Amino acid sequence: MSTPQSADSAAAKTALRDQLLAARKRRPLSVAAEAAASLADVALRWDRVRDAATVAAYVSVGGEPGTGLLLDALLAAGKRVVLPVLLPDNDLDWAAYAGPARLTKAVRGLYEPAGARLGVDAVRTADVVLVPGLAASPAGDRLGRGGGSYDRALARVPAGTPTAVVLYDDEVGLAVPTDAHDVRVGFALTAGGVRALQGS
Repeated sequence: MSTPQSADSAAAKTALRDQLLAARKRRPLSVAAEAAASLADVALRWDRVRDAATVAAYVSVGGEPGTGLLLDALLAAGKRVVLPVLLPDNDLDWAAYAGPARLTKAVRGLYEPAGARLGVDAVRTADVVLVPGLAASPAGDRLGRGGGSYDRALARVPAGTPTAVVLYDDEVGLAVPTDAHDVRVGFALTAGGVRALQGS
């Protein structure tokens, strides 16, 4: 169930994605590792995460800001962590995270928990939702990979639940092309801190 994009916005999104993905490939591994450590620290200090019983997050892949340390820190802090499972129609099911040893390789180079599936509405049980992206505008417009999976998931999140896109610092505050089906996020979470976005 996807909403058609205008040709102009589709082209603009593709161009921006290509630019940001190229920048991520150029990022030195040492810088990415340092950012991953800082990201976990920042997230655990954020009151929305600190007060949460359940956190919806994801396993980073490729050049994404690293979430491995963050996921383990959330577990160590006693949080219930739910991670996405990509369905054939690009929607997201969810399953509980039980540590890196319980992750399995999935389609498109992704990793998912090996446990029981909780259903697409399980994201509604989260007290805070952390999602991947490539950029965020000052208003909270989020640029994803183009599959629409997270827009569908974010549309299920109850009003008032904090949603944050996890980015590198230089990916926040960019002009992001949008379509009617795009769902805004309230915050950007980076190694440098948590930034409230105007759409929050």
